[in-house]
Amino acid sequence: MSTTSAPPSTSGVAPWRPLFLTHISKMGSPEFVFSSLHPAPSKDSRVPYLPRARYCVFRGMWAELPENKHNSAPQNERVYESDLLTLTTDVRMEKVPEIFASSAGHGDVSQSQGSGGGGPVEAVFWVKDVMTQWRIRGEAFIVGKDIEGEGDESSGVRTVKSEVGERMRVVKEEAREGWSWAKELTAHFGNLNPGMRGSFKNPAPGTPVGVPSPDKSLGLGQKVDDLEDEVARKNFRVVIIKPEVVEMVDLTDPERARRWRYTYVGPNASDAGEHGEILGEWKKEELWP
Repeated sequence: MSTTSAPPSTSGVAPWRPLFLTHISKMGSPEFVFSSLHPAPSKDSRVPYLPRARYCVFRGMWAELPENKHNSAPQNERVYESDLLTLTTDVRMEKVPEIFASSAGHGDVSQSQGSGGGGPVEAVFWVKDVMTQWRIRGEAFIVGKDIEGEGDESSGVRTVKSEVGERMRVVKEEAREGWSWAKELTAHFGNLNPGMRGSFKNPAPGTPVGVPSPDKSLGLGQKVDDLEDEVARKNFRVVIIKPEVVEMVDLTDPERARRWRYTYVGPNASDAGEHGEILGEWKKEELWP
């Protein structure tokens, strides 16, 4: 259920969150550029990692799934809130093993089939209606079907529950014991339309079109109504971004562009130094754009 390896946070809302969510609400489709690090093709490469970027869709803050009247999945009560961004992905996409391989533990491909991760990532939003760019840097964690189950938890599951759990704020203490990581994962799957759920039954991304898939259950254009569809759920993952640095660039006035940086400093910080101010667990600085 709601067990985490670290106590959920009791701190306040990140100072950048309210404006960020207001801006995102102005986007017809909240798409953003998601960047990760891809291991170099050989040990003789000049650098150990190469950048990779792609467009993704923002799926809301973790533990605060947006309401969707078409979502028939059982859902958790609103027990937590967080400043952790989410997106969904297919475990067969390259971003998943990239997040594992670039993490402090240097996970391998076999580990990336389950929950875990922790690799560095960056998310960039351009909100044209308000002429503002948001750049969010931090670590990414993967939530898979092994997030809850019988028996011992894997090291990856423990990592997710510890790293993500410490930034989940309790808003309904009496309901904590009934909150489920697995239910939250299924609710994210249910929040997708049947065609998007069906994309998790596509042939493996990046494989040659001329090579027939040995799995006859895979094919383009499928629709999935069953929230426990074995093939689709095997491939479905939620990615959680744990922000460490958030930058906002306001270009509404071309003659006086402004830029702010919020840096996560933790619950015990008390001195911002010569520049900036401490706002809860975040340090805020204004920078030249």
